Amino acid sequence: MRSLLIALLALGLASCADMNKVVSGVASVAGASGYVPYGSEIGSVMRATTAVAKTMEDITPAQEYYIGRTVSAGIVNRYPVKANLAANNYLNLLGQVLVMASDKPATYKGYHFLLLDTDEVVAFAAPSGFVFVSKGMVKLCKNEDDLAAVLAHEIGHVQKSHALAAISTSRITSALTIIASEGAQAAVGGYVGELTRVFEGSIDDITQKLVNSGYARGQENEADASAIKIMQRVGYDPAALIRVLETMKAKVQPGATGFTSTHPPADDRIADIRPLLPQSLVAMAANANRDKRFGEMLSAL
Repeated sequence: MRSLLIALLALGLASCADMNKVVSGVASVAGASGYVPYGSEIGSVMRATTAVAKTMEDITPAQEYYIGRTVSAGIVNRYPVKANLAANNYLNLLGQVLVMASDKPATYKGYHFLLLDTDEVVAFAAPSGFVFVSKGMVKLCKNEDDLAAVLAHEIGHVQKSHALAAISTSRITSALTIIASEGAQAAVGGYVGELTRVFEGSIDDITQKLVNSGYARGQENEADASAIKIMQRVGYDPAALIRVLETMKAKVQPGATGFTSTHPPADDRIADIRPLLPQSLVAMAANANRDKRFGEMLSAL
């Protein structure tokens, strides 16, 4: 009985009314076979099925924040954080400047930028503005414009709610609220504890998608288009986005884990980006302050 109820909850494929009919039917069959679940158990499960069936409803900013924190915990569990205050402060300063020029300059508790202590070339954007960049990615950049291009691209993913769309597909949105509210029922048959584990596994699946699978080409194109606009508004060279991709193409081995395994081929992205660049793109002059800031960060890695 318990396994069947949990399976129904995890699937979440039917409508709210249909799911509750199924749960009630299962309860009737169980009663006929000699097992009669507590009324509180059935009530708890039916409330949970209602939550799962509503997963396509809008997610509140607060829910997005806590989902983002959970996904971020999975990322930092896989990659160690670079414990360098100056480098992380610089990353956040640059990121916050870019955020203010984006179409989504504010999230529930603001954007957060964090440097990962790995030479693997990776960058991630979790829901609600948790942005991660590896020291391997930073070292690949030739100047601050290049790093700005990487951050602006990730901000573009947040702006377009790409990670959140992946979470909605996993059918765990509203159910997180129910898991919390049903905590008092944990001692009754273990339903809530099991339900929690089901959705913890779903969060892990989402993290693996961000880290291993990546976004579809269309979503990457949207993030690139957003990045170009952000960089133009701030005064960074939008062509730096192409320069970063060309550098990765030259220096990152084909088939390597990280950025190349989670993003479309560099040539495809470059071909999609070129038409988006301003027709009369003026070459950006060297900026001594930017070069100095970026150089200091590199020396801290």
